[in-house]
Amino acid sequence: MAPPWLEMLDDTVRACSTHQRPDLAERLLDRRARLLDPGLRVVVFGCPGQGKSQLVNALLNAPVCAIGDDLTTAVPAIVRHADAPTAAVVTGPARPALDGAVERAGAPIESVTARANKLALLRDDVVRTEIGLPRALLGAGLVLVDAPSVGDAACPRTARAMAALAEADAALLVTDATRGLSELEVDLLGEVVRLCPTVLVVLTKIDMVPGWRSVADDDRKRLAAAGLPATVVPVSSTLRLVAAKTEDRELNAESGFGELITCLRRELLADPGAVAAKAAAATTRLALDALITPLRQEFDARAPSADAGALADWHAAGRRVEELQRVGSRWQTVLSDDVADLMSDVEYDLRDRTRRILREVDDYFEIADPAKVWSEFDEWMLTNLTAVAEVNSDWLLERFEWIAARIAREVVPDAHELPAAVLREVSAAHADGLRRPNIEKFSPVQKLFVGLRGSYSGLLMSGLATTLAGMPLINPISIGAGAAFGARSVFEERGARLKRRQAIAKTTAQRHVDDFFLSYGKETKDSMRVIHRALRDRFAEVAQEMRTRATASAREIKREIDTAAERRGSRAAEVRRDLERLIALRAKADALHRPRTAIVRAPRGLTA
Repeated sequence: MAPPWLEMLDDTVRACSTHQRPDLAERLLDRRARLLDPGLRVVVFGCPGQGKSQLVNALLNAPVCAIGDDLTTAVPAIVRHADAPTAAVVTGPARPALDGAVERAGAPIESVTARANKLALLRDDVVRTEIGLPRALLGAGLVLVDAPSVGDAACPRTARAMAALAEADAALLVTDATRGLSELEVDLLGEVVRLCPTVLVVLTKIDMVPGWRSVADDDRKRLAAAGLPATVVPVSSTLRLVAAKTEDRELNAESGFGELITCLRRELLADPGAVAAKAAAATTRLALDALITPLRQEFDARAPSADAGALADWHAAGRRVEELQRVGSRWQTVLSDDVADLMSDVEYDLRDRTRRILREVDDYFEIADPAKVWSEFDEWMLTNLTAVAEVNSDWLLERFEWIAARIAREVVPDAHELPAAVLREVSAAHADGLRRPNIEKFSPVQKLFVGLRGSYSGLLMSGLATTLAGMPLINPISIGAGAAFGARSVFEERGARLKRRQAIAKTTAQRHVDDFFLSYGKETKDSMRVIHRALRDRFAEVAQEMRTRATASAREIKREIDTAAERRGSRAAEVRRDLERLIALRAKADALHRPRTAIVRAPRGLTA
């Protein structure tokens, strides 16, 4: 079965031919052929000196790309799966339709890219290098392209890099941790997203920068502020290569490449059809925009002057619809991120408060006797756990209200109604009474038996000792010693029993607080999910209403313009029909071009 984007791409090619744009049609046909090729083409790009080629080497655990200050990538290096290692320098015409006329010169894998880079400085017909490796990641369908570095727009390497990106299914922007994303990189990423929506940002050289976590966080914030849907993955190619050489799994985990490979499999290889659909949609959108813009200008120029205000309103309504569509994806990302942060903060707050209670319990039962103060302690525990639950739930509710107000203020005004009663009902449901443990008391009978046992030993030892002096076994000295030993035994037993009661009380309190933490924590998370869904549904409903109103307003303005203008000639009607067909075709491309949510993962530790 043909993929759904294929028909859309063919319709766009026919539209380009109809509107006398063979350049766009040819570009779309090239893109179509690339997308139908087996394998997912992932272009690795970035500014010079960011560790781009080293990243490819570390990802494949093979020295396929030349590295070094004097070995900047000059032509693309394409690495795909092969049963046996192969490498070749491709020279000849660069057009895909003329690939049959290219020449391939074999070379060792370790030096093929260095040779191609040197040849590119001397000749203009060096197209690329092709490398085949038996790697599981490549065998899963991934095709890596090490693109030339991006810099000056007039530089030939920049032109080759942009040409490679125009044929990419996905892209990896490589930037190092010695600094944050530059203005050039942010602008470049924005341009690349228009060509290839599936983009990851790889932060390299984290082994050289102790504060790489703050750099990664700043990059994420900057990307979010720019509205760029790209995940930031910190890695160290040096640690990865050392780990591969020494077979050190722990060092490999610290290098971050495990997370990078997982991200590639999840976001690219798990559904290559969706990635191809996004790439096709992006190319289609660019071509359609190139067709729609002049048609819209011609249509506006043919409109009667009396309808200038109505046309302005129509354009404003159209921009409003487009803005609402862009906002619709952004607020869901913001809401999910805020709720994830809130869930972590609430759990930490609950754990911190319960631990403070347990520390007070430990200090209290170092001195107090549970047998005497248990009822008072039970009441204190209930009061404190209830207070913890109330404070935690109130804070949770306040944060949700703040989140709702912020999103409503920025995205969908007047939509921050919050079902506050949901959390109010969970505050005291899990702070029940403390089960009284089996606390053994030291009864008078037990004291008597313990005293007799101790006095017997003292009486016997002292009596035997005094018999050596000719005294009877039972004499005043042995009797006094027995009484002393008995009193000491009773005192020691009383202390030991007190310690046991205190330990039992601490254990009972610990279990009770743990039960409270588990049950209340579970209920809190459930409540957060309920409120999250309620907010999401409410915002989605209001956003849909706003889009419906805006769309209806645009349609109404359009109808008024059509009615007022009547018939403006055959060419105007033809232009309008073409615009409608192209806009409908662009709507199909928009449906395939849904931006994915950026996943922000917790930073890893680094010991090297």
